Formats: sequence, structure tokens, C-alpha cells
Amino acid sequence: MNNDLSWMLDSALEIPGALHAVLVSADGLLMARTKDIGKDSADTVAAAMSGVQSLSRTLGFFIDENPQQWRQTLVEFDGGWVFLISAGEGAYLGVSASPDVDMQDITFRMQQLVGQLGKALTTPPRENAGVGS
Repeated sequence: MNNDLSWMLDSALEIPGALHAVLVSADGLLMARTKDIGKDSADTVAAAMSGVQSLSRTLGFFIDENPQQWRQTLVEFDGGWVFLISAGEGAYLGVSASPDVDMQDITFRMQQLVGQLGKALTTPPRENAGVGS
């Protein structure tokens, strides 16, 4: 986990009703988390969010036969919401919120946060180091 990014994620929680935030890689690894969620829970959320974004991307054809760019997934539960957005190449920002959160405010704050973090959120592709040398 990158502690330098964790404090930045805490700014997403300034919106009333925002509960937790995580930054995850496309392959389901936890990159950063807000201080109010435990590491084990955040690891589980990271793995699940990787699957959610993968499934969401697959549905692009449902809009149009031409490939569509995935931007956001929203999941509703009895007790609140989970928002998931792209946060750079190979990275995703997830935020959970209570049922009464202002959805426009939280998504705007998430976009601001992604913009502020910029290149810091980009996960470079993994390389096959030492294979076949």
C-alpha cells in the first residue's frame, strides 16, 4: 500500500455520507486505502472491485456494437452505494457511501481526486523480469 496516496484518499471522505475509499490496481491489488478501513477488508474490496470493473467493461457492447469506454460503475445496496471509477491506466478508485449521500457531490469529488493524483495513480504494466535470460 502506498501511504503517500492514502492521505489523499481521505479527502474523498469529506463529502457527508462518504464512508471508505480504496485505490486498486486492475489485477485486484490494494494500492491505497483510507485510514478507517482495515487492511484485510480493503484487500477483499480491492479483489472484488477488480472483478466488478472487469464485468462492467464487458457490457460496453450493450450500449452500442462499437467498443465503448467504461467510466464508472455504481452498485446500490439497502445500506448505501459503492462507486467505482477509472483512476488512470490500470488503477481504479472505489468509494462507499451511505444511502443519503449526494451522488453528484461524491462523483464530482472522486473525479477531482483522480485529477489531482494524475500520474501517481497510473499503474505501469508488469514486466516479465528475468524470464528467458
